[in-house]
Amino acid sequence: RFLEDLVADYPNERDIPAREATSRLSPHLAFGEISPRQVWHAAMAIAHHAPGKAASIDKFLSELAWRDFNYNQLYHREDIARVPMVAKYAHLEWRGDEAALEAWTRGRTGIPIVDAGMRELWETGTMHNRVRMLTASLLAKNLLIDWRRGEEWFWDTLVDADPANNPGNWQWVAGSGLDASPYFRIFNPVTQGERFDPHGDYVRRWVPEVARLPDHLVHQPWQAPEARRLGYPAPIVDLKASRER
Repeated sequence: RFLEDLVADYPNERDIPAREATSRLSPHLAFGEISPRQVWHAAMAIAHHAPGKAASIDKFLSELAWRDFNYNQLYHREDIARVPMVAKYAHLEWRGDEAALEAWTRGRTGIPIVDAGMRELWETGTMHNRVRMLTASLLAKNLLIDWRRGEEWFWDTLVDADPANNPGNWQWVAGSGLDASPYFRIFNPVTQGERFDPHGDYVRRWVPEVARLPDHLVHQPWQAPEARRLGYPAPIVDLKASRER
């Protein structure tokens, strides 16, 4: 169904969490219900018979290749969930903020798109890929909490968590993995929310406390005149100050 109906729009819509634009194959890949080779050959067959979809399918297959890259790392490094793949980050001093970690796990950080993702995770066992990056970046970069704590939470709650992609992607966000995002790349969840969820459809679904706010405030409800009456927490971290730190 994905290859027939959705793949053509995949490059443009895969980052929009309110839309069903991804394959949703990851749990089935993780449990071996379908193999990456089956996915690869089915996609290539569609590209051959429908050349107009070929570019979109190429983007989709690049994500399948990224999955394989993580498995290649695991093959060579069985300690991928415990040890930074780049050795110079092995002794980074993380903050031991248990209250912040709990707020993150419960979707109570005060940053709507992060909280939406964490609540979606808890309720459904999955989370949109773009939002996974935002939630992970907030934990490891802004809160400076050890990425392994986040990896453990995802391992316990994601239905598609596997021993290669879960730690491999966490290390990518943290900046300690092979071919990782640079350590200084810190996602701004407010601007990311405004870009990929411009009308707040995703946030409103999972964070009903802010559902009645206008579009321009739904990703930064602390700016709303009625902020104290929303029943929603203030941000647990200053994004600018923590970025500079």
